[in-house]
Amino acid sequence: MTLLRMDNVAVVVDDLDAAVAFFTELGMELDGKAQIEGLYADRTVGLDGVRSDIAMMRTPDGHSKLELTKFHAPAVSDAAPRNPPPNTLGLHRVMFAVDDIDDTVARLRAHGAELLGEVAQYENIFRLCYLRGPAGIIVALAEQIG
Repeated sequence: MTLLRMDNVAVVVDDLDAAVAFFTELGMELDGKAQIEGLYADRTVGLDGVRSDIAMMRTPDGHSKLELTKFHAPAVSDAAPRNPPPNTLGLHRVMFAVDDIDDTVARLRAHGAELLGEVAQYENIFRLCYLRGPAGIIVALAEQIG
């Protein structure tokens, strides 16, 4: 058996429109929206009475997708702590390659993003940073300079 690809990463958000705006500002493109509910959804995720809206975002190269999910039912379960630090076990960061990290950070700040540290340089290869994005996830940015 061979793995074909990684299809997408999902992020549960409380404000779907704001999350779509954030990732659109980053440079992703809205691929489509859908309402998800029914027995197949319940069976797939292991919850009863699933009702959610999703927005599928894709990178400009078309190779990567991000699924933004807003649950209406059952009620969202809040993770603790709300904004976990970068060394917390589990999946909570997604990294994007950008062509201008300073411009990207400035544009995302207008959508509520906050730097966790600062923009730092790794040798003469990359400029990197972590920022807090929708639903408290960490969005990492990398600008290749070398």
